[in-house]
Amino acid sequence: MVCIASDDEDYIEILYLWNPSIRKLKMLAATPLTRRFASLTHGLAYHSQNNDFKILRLVCYGENEPTVEAEVYTLSTDSWRKVVLSEPDIGSIEEMLQSPFLFFNGALHNLAYYGDQCFILSFDVNDERFWKIMLPQNYYVGFTPVVERLEVFKGLLALIAFGIDLNGIGKCHIWVMREYGVVESWTKKSVSMDWVRNIYGCTNNGELLIQNATGLVLFDPESLNENVLAIEGVNWVNYTANSMESLVLLNDVSSVNDD
Repeated sequence: MVCIASDDEDYIEILYLWNPSIRKLKMLAATPLTRRFASLTHGLAYHSQNNDFKILRLVCYGENEPTVEAEVYTLSTDSWRKVVLSEPDIGSIEEMLQSPFLFFNGALHNLAYYGDQCFILSFDVNDERFWKIMLPQNYYVGFTPVVERLEVFKGLLALIAFGIDLNGIGKCHIWVMREYGVVESWTKKSVSMDWVRNIYGCTNNGELLIQNATGLVLFDPESLNENVLAIEGVNWVNYTANSMESLVLLNDVSSVNDD
């Protein structure tokens, strides 16, 4: 299943659920936004307990009140409902990383910012509660991140950052959370790298799909090997994800063929 969404103001109220396996498409009408926003992010999750799919939409309004609003769409009920952000600092988020939420361990994750603070915002798909996961204490020490992305790295939650150190040398930092939710379990692997424009994903064996001056490449942080991929037009790509075939939407009367 794929969730297709846009942060363009002309299209923000329309989302699509798309199953490429059976070529079925379902249009979803989200709640209209009446104020200007700082960031708009979405996340698609599979709710295994109910064999259902959910979409999280999070809208941040910068320093305006309220600063953030969240709502969840459930496929089985074909409806949206608002979700409360209970903790004060979570409700004070000013902006989210402009990247889809990462689904891992039954929850959706993304980087959240308020003031000079940054943390991982986690949304549990089962109880629909938000949680805060702190970044490593020395994450910003001697390092300025330019590109950041949450990924599943060899089966573990990871924060992958490309940036420069105090000497102006390009670095790739891979922070892996060895024990989910335990801040003390963050460990770092660091390798020197030239300029990186974007990171699009991570393979199951830990290779990073990145765009650099060469083009689109698979980079192995262990061997430092780069495999140049003969794929053009990647400037239009923002995100990649693993796909698993299913029959979801097969009998949905409101879905249409994508042709």
